[in-house]
Amino acid sequence: MAPTDSSAAENPPVSANPDYKIGVGDVLQITTWKEEDLSFEKVFVRNDGKITVPLLDDIQAADRTTMDLKKEIEKRLAEFVEAPTVTVTLTIPGSQKYYILGEVQNVGEYPLVKKLTVVQAFALAKGFTEWASKDEIILVRRYNGKEQMIKIDYKDITKGKLEKDLQLKADDIIIVP
Repeated sequence: MAPTDSSAAENPPVSANPDYKIGVGDVLQITTWKEEDLSFEKVFVRNDGKITVPLLDDIQAADRTTMDLKKEIEKRLAEFVEAPTVTVTLTIPGSQKYYILGEVQNVGEYPLVKKLTVVQAFALAKGFTEWASKDEIILVRRYNGKEQMIKIDYKDITKGKLEKDLQLKADDIIIVP
């Protein structure tokens, strides 16, 4: 698949539901009001996308909002507790990562803890090596099971074409040849 120019590439449409979707690797806090034994500080979303809650066994958490998960836990706890009030809080967004490879000082996996652009990612990777091809950078983005390759020209961005400094999304891969 040939890379598309970043100016022509549009970000995939945002889901109709703008709420954060829980992902594998996230850490949740589950609090049940007035039920200390049913409150948990660190609940990890496993590789199968599920969490384990005592009395309730496994519950699918991945690809759901915290509000959806709260409602399911309350519904299932109602069998054991009268009118349970549950709060589900995302404490660590462990599923939100991006990757940077190639001719940068620090290749690897990075947490996507805020809105971050490609240029900011280069700064976190401590910049380019002397051999980097700054006008041939590729951003690989998966959307609906398909890979999209977007050409990033760092030199254009530094000349003021800031629209080419794309915002990163979870699981993006930046390749600097």
